Amino acid sequence: MPVYFFWGEDEYRLTQAVSELRKTVIDPVWGEFNEDIIAGEKPEAVMEAINQALTPPLGGGGRLVWVQQTTIGQQCSDELLSELQRSLPQLPDTSHLLFTSDKKPDGRLKVTKLLKEYATIQEFSLIPPWKTEQLLAQVETMAHQKGVSLTTSAKQQLVNAIGNDTRLLAQELEKLSLYPQDDPLDESAIAQLVSGNTHHSLQLAKTIRDGDTNQALTLLNDLLNRNEPALKIVAVLVGQFRTWFWVKLMLEKGERDQKVIAQAAEVHNPKRVYFLRQEVQGISLQQFVRLFPILLQLEAALKQGENPQMILETKLVELCKICQ
Repeated sequence: MPVYFFWGEDEYRLTQAVSELRKTVIDPVWGEFNEDIIAGEKPEAVMEAINQALTPPLGGGGRLVWVQQTTIGQQCSDELLSELQRSLPQLPDTSHLLFTSDKKPDGRLKVTKLLKEYATIQEFSLIPPWKTEQLLAQVETMAHQKGVSLTTSAKQQLVNAIGNDTRLLAQELEKLSLYPQDDPLDESAIAQLVSGNTHHSLQLAKTIRDGDTNQALTLLNDLLNRNEPALKIVAVLVGQFRTWFWVKLMLEKGERDQKVIAQAAEVHNPKRVYFLRQEVQGISLQQFVRLFPILLQLEAALKQGENPQMILETKLVELCKICQ
């Protein structure tokens, strides 16, 4: 009774996992008959999926029933729960029932406890933009898979340029794999061959910190013209200012041990603290405290559907004024 629940916002990695599962389960010759993709928002989606999964596959290989963007991780009626309790143990080994969602299943629900008993649950969450060590590890892993050799500085350059966008990272590494190389590619090669938006969002954070309103608005317009999602811009800003805040706070407390400061700021490489100390010299702790409510207001406004460009421009002007 192979049952799976894949969840998370990293659509690229999740889709790759689904593709690998499909290759394992389905015989390409019989794929048209043995694969069912069901829209999860339909009220009858789960019942339909169960009925299909109980049907033996035709010909060779197994059957894959995929419920996309399922809602059972957030809500499940008693009737549906009873049906799942009855049916999941009865699924034939030749049928593979897959649920996917961008939302984490609610651990308080009975259906989640049932899924933990019968299903393989796998998380595909995006790495937060400020967790650079994890992003570096991700670059190393995916570069190895693509057969691309990179210097340490080149890996950092990729993180700066791409951030946590795994789909874009895969595309750029595919492009880099075609580049002739006798030695590992360095940061100059990355600068020439890779164009990313996260680096510009980090530059935007530095421009705000310096109180340069005109340059901040210019960088913002550049990012929006590159179709960078407004919420992703804000996530990078929040992450960067959060790191700076903790470094400044620890310094104000009189802490000088780089390892202690790095731990507080969740900076995994203590050597970065030296540079971060330089970056926060021109801004006070009180200014940081005034910045965060505006960043939270900005995020809330975007999530409520306000015009991204207008609200971003308005709040960026406010942020820059605080830093002047």
